[in-house]
Amino acid sequence: MLTSVWRYIEKQPLVEKERWQWCLILRHSGRKREKYRGQDHPYKVIEITPPPKNLGIRCFPPNMQCGESVTIEGQTYTISAVTHRYQLRKGKYEASEQRLDVLSTGRYILNLYLENLLEQS
Repeated sequence: MLTSVWRYIEKQPLVEKERWQWCLILRHSGRKREKYRGQDHPYKVIEITPPPKNLGIRCFPPNMQCGESVTIEGQTYTISAVTHRYQLRKGKYEASEQRLDVLSTGRYILNLYLENLLEQS
């Protein structure tokens, strides 16, 4: 039996407009698979400045890289790490989580400057 359900992921402002991202969840004989509409994928976003702050699940393109800038709720962040986690299920590795570790842009630049000073000394 194949059923589909629409689930709200996260409201993400893109190019000065707000659009809704939806996921299609397919259930087939007890197994759950998610197929994403469009090209954006959900990422768990965490600001890693102490203490770590969860910024929620946001949809971004699948090719996010370190050093890119993203705007979340009016604040600009720079990506410091991209993590893709996989779990072994029934003899196959399946994607279980995609995570972005971000810093505020000012903090990211300050960290780069301090690391550069440390290398020079």
